[in-house]
Amino acid sequence: MTKHAIHPEGAAPPPVPLSPGIRKGNILQVAGQVALDPATGELAGDTVAAQTRQVIGNLESVLTAAGAGWDDVVMLRVYLTDTAHFAELNETYAELVPEPFPARTTVYVGLPAGMLVEIDALAVLD
Repeated sequence: MTKHAIHPEGAAPPPVPLSPGIRKGNILQVAGQVALDPATGELAGDTVAAQTRQVIGNLESVLTAAGAGWDDVVMLRVYLTDTAHFAELNETYAELVPEPFPARTTVYVGLPAGMLVEIDALAVLD
């Protein structure tokens, strides 16, 4: 089975050596997405809610480019920079991610300056 890189149409190439998504067979791994607006390359907001909205949009772009959708997502990993952001993340997440919610892990990490949240996804396609 060959693996294929997934690149959303119109998105700038990542500034680091990675593919936004990799598909091998029916498995799709979406790389950690941050709150960079693909149209401007700028950080989308300075709150967890604003950044989460952009991150979810970026995840959806990679899913769509791979022919996938939220029904295919089985796992999300959320990376936050501050435990105090957990409630704000959950509120925004619940508005944007459809039920049944994917399994999820949340960890606390250091991210580049200004970035508050990063999310990656694992999807299994039919």
